[in-house]
Amino acid sequence: MRVKSRHKISNQEVRKILVRSANWIGDTVMMIPSLIALKKTFPHAQITVLASPWVIPLLENHPSVDKTMIFAKGDSAFTSLKELARIISWMRAERFDLAVLFQNAFEAAFLAYTGKVRYRVGYSTDGRGFLLTHKVKRDPHILLVHQVEYFLSLVEAMDWHVEEREPILYVNEEDRRSGSLMLSSMGMEDTSFIFGMNPGAEYGSAKRWPEERFAVIGEWAAKRWNARVVIFGSSSETEIARKISGLMHTANPINLGGQTTLGQAMALIRRCNFFLTNDSGLMHIAAAFHIPMVAIFGPTDHVITGPVSGNARIVRHDVDCSPCLKEVCPSDHRCMLSIEPEEVWEKMEGLKKELKI
Repeated sequence: MRVKSRHKISNQEVRKILVRSANWIGDTVMMIPSLIALKKTFPHAQITVLASPWVIPLLENHPSVDKTMIFAKGDSAFTSLKELARIISWMRAERFDLAVLFQNAFEAAFLAYTGKVRYRVGYSTDGRGFLLTHKVKRDPHILLVHQVEYFLSLVEAMDWHVEEREPILYVNEEDRRSGSLMLSSMGMEDTSFIFGMNPGAEYGSAKRWPEERFAVIGEWAAKRWNARVVIFGSSSETEIARKISGLMHTANPINLGGQTTLGQAMALIRRCNFFLTNDSGLMHIAAAFHIPMVAIFGPTDHVITGPVSGNARIVRHDVDCSPCLKEVCPSDHRCMLSIEPEEVWEKMEGLKKELKI
């Protein structure tokens, strides 16, 4: 890809770097290799990540991140403008040498420009090119590669050093302890085979495999693998988790839907021996921890947002309308409903035998 700029950035003149993070959990996980690359390229620079509050737990414990700053605009125009003003004032006070904008929005470039960051690097999208000092023009093929490679291509276009191409996450000791206490208080032993299920997914119902089928798999895992089943989910997915728990009559699952912070969920996923999930943020977290998993894909593109892990397998059907990327299926949802529990279980059994777990 081509970079349009008037000045080459040298390592010696960069002491403070601002990174504008992606906004969603999965995207932020897939951005992690690019953060690692920045730290390798500028080992003596301080890296601060500006991010939405819900992704901060992914970043605050990472050794490639020195500081984080929450960017929370609020629901009204007034609170949004107030937050924009606060961030601009903070940027000017920090006197950043370099901003790397992994978020494609015009707003990210506007903030870096008005915040008086000396060098501003990003893809030349959304009409924001005039705000960037280093504009990276996207080649057509870049929209067809995995999201990890999409972010890394911005880094490589600048001739910065890339070694790691898989996300790596870290959990702090407090979340690890609280996760362990949560499980032990519910009768979970350290030797238990933990089978995690993530039946939710943000961005609409089309990405969700039916609750009834998750319940079937949970029952089979408990009976055939002697597994303890743990159901994960955000506060907005509490009802989904409750329904699945209610449908499982013999497995006695631990329902954590809406009961954990993201940091605690990360610690608990790290404890899992196996994971079943829709395409979601928690899928990418489990992949980063290399938890053996089966991921069910329907309306989204597994080539672009699939789990990055040698321990992950995907179940999907090649139907003519997929990937449609729609939030709600306008027809018969056959990309998901055509996937039966038996097919998913067969994929799980195959992976379990392959990995000898």
